[in-house]
Amino acid sequence: MAQENTLEVADYGVMAGHFVLTVAVVIWSITRSSRGHSHGYFLAGRDMAWWLVGFSLYISDIGSISLIGIAGAAAADGIAVICYEFTGIFCVLLLGFVFAPVYISASVYTMPEYLRKRFGSRRLQIYLAVQNLLLLVFTKLSAGVFVGVLIVQQVLGWDVYLSLLVLLTGTALYTLLGGLTAIIYTDALQTVVLLVGSTVLAVIALVRIEGYDGLQSQYFLSLPNGELHGNGTCGLPDPQAFHIIRDISDTHYPWTGSVFGASVLSAWYFCTNQVLVQRTLAARNTLHAKAGCILEAYLKVLPLFLIVLPGMASRALFSDTVACSSPESCTRVCGNSKGCSNIAYPTLILQLMPVGLKGLMFAAILTALMSSLSSIFNSGSTVFTIDIWKKIRKRASEWEIMIVGRLFIVVFGGFSIAWLPIVGGAREGQLLNYLQSVNSYLAPPVLACFVMAIAWSRVNEPGAFWGLLVGLILGVARMIADFALPAPPCGIPDNRPGILKKFHFLNYACVLFVLCIIVTVVVSILTKPQEKKDLVRLTWSTKSDLHLDEDTRTEPKNMVFSVSKEIGALEISEEIPEDISETSRQGSSTKATLELPAWKKVLYWICGYNALHNDSENAEEHKAIERRMALLAMEENPKWRRVVNVNLVICLSVGAFLWGFFR
Repeated sequence: MAQENTLEVADYGVMAGHFVLTVAVVIWSITRSSRGHSHGYFLAGRDMAWWLVGFSLYISDIGSISLIGIAGAAAADGIAVICYEFTGIFCVLLLGFVFAPVYISASVYTMPEYLRKRFGSRRLQIYLAVQNLLLLVFTKLSAGVFVGVLIVQQVLGWDVYLSLLVLLTGTALYTLLGGLTAIIYTDALQTVVLLVGSTVLAVIALVRIEGYDGLQSQYFLSLPNGELHGNGTCGLPDPQAFHIIRDISDTHYPWTGSVFGASVLSAWYFCTNQVLVQRTLAARNTLHAKAGCILEAYLKVLPLFLIVLPGMASRALFSDTVACSSPESCTRVCGNSKGCSNIAYPTLILQLMPVGLKGLMFAAILTALMSSLSSIFNSGSTVFTIDIWKKIRKRASEWEIMIVGRLFIVVFGGFSIAWLPIVGGAREGQLLNYLQSVNSYLAPPVLACFVMAIAWSRVNEPGAFWGLLVGLILGVARMIADFALPAPPCGIPDNRPGILKKFHFLNYACVLFVLCIIVTVVVSILTKPQEKKDLVRLTWSTKSDLHLDEDTRTEPKNMVFSVSKEIGALEISEEIPEDISETSRQGSSTKATLELPAWKKVLYWICGYNALHNDSENAEEHKAIERRMALLAMEENPKWRRVVNVNLVICLSVGAFLWGFFR
């Protein structure tokens, strides 16, 4: 059931203008992107400035999915949901200063590819690639489609299938054409718009509720028409709503889970998740990657003020809808018997934002959703093409890789459209809880594997494999049990086994992570270690090694490299040998002037194909260039390194202060 649609003509005009601006940015970025080779298409040519990296990290992290999910969780349970953001401050810095330098040094495209290089194991690469794709489908993609259904159907009252068909088709199209370059530039635009709009909304909401003091008093009175359901406590606000550190027996956020469990999930999310790590791999060098992560760390302070507090204010101001407590009333309000907290943020926009800004906010949410979905499409395409297809077709050319990568986006886009009826009919009461519970069962083994792979050279392939396998079995077993025996609605006795009703999923994530570490260490010690020559530039202690393999030492003949002293710069220029034969020149000229059918010209343009630069010889040159770029990307200007390190200390101090203040 859609809420009363209060959008006016001016709102629709602003929405149309915002979409036109987004399309213009997409077209402009496509003209700038290097679409004809894999590192240009999948990693934006490894040429993104730090501020683009930071903005793209933010919108990929706090896009429409988190905006709806975090605000809904805050409306239902209070401020404790910010634990994911506060732990994220430290974990995104961990990505920039520990994990990203190793990934860049290893010259990898994907996280599964890193495991293959680190351990020399294709089974680890295939396992992680398949798991990444499944997680993209069952968490990121399903959540993205859910948010689309919520906004389009429940809030705006539009036809859900037609609207989302257009949205998903447009997303797949610009992802297919522009690759990561188009995604990152549109991410930057959506970040600015979303920050401005959410700041205005937060100020309006807090003024309306008379500030933080007014929120504290009114939140605890937020009951729908004084309604109580079940045993007389269902629907009551949590007494600890304004604290992050709660009792260990708390059913929603036990302090052990909020501190340690959320840290495990945040570390996995930032340091091993393809969607976010891919942004740092696209940075010009490690210094830009670090600076981008620092910008994201600063921005992660904002969700408390721009999402969490407004979400709680939405419950206090509109308790009849957001705080419904009985299945009947919730079904009547939002069509979801499990609760309507997910509509907290959209309700705030509809009821409080002035004309024009209301349309801008919904346009920003929908285009931010497009950015999130495009990131999913691009990351899924990268993982499938690099980690699965190249294992099936070992001699695949650059041209074939470009074709397959784009075709996978089309398939993924079609799958997301087919996913609409499933998500529309099975909605979670709290979106964020669904996402984090699934991650808690599947992410800890992956994080344990990467932490040990980077931190300890003694870890070998058998240790990593058995750590992942044991973790997968235990995680899937708990996940199946949770889905088979879900928690009963409030007011009904919980007769589930104690391990399900008393062992919170965040605590389970903690235990699972430690157990996987133990298995990995024990098996590695009991088996043969890897040779040191196989670890060059693949661990923290060897990331700066200058001993290169034969392929890396062989530079492409016609390439000249130079590194600028400034923060950003790697220059690659191409020299044309003087001894090119006349026959070769004529052949190239013939190729360049050859008239092609119109359909083939369109196909070549879509796929970024250039007949002069996509043969197998140039593909080998690209590989050598990438390895050399990885070496040069490790160079850091001392002056800018000091600036970055000072900001690192500031970010760590701010994070510690926030934990102490809101404990």
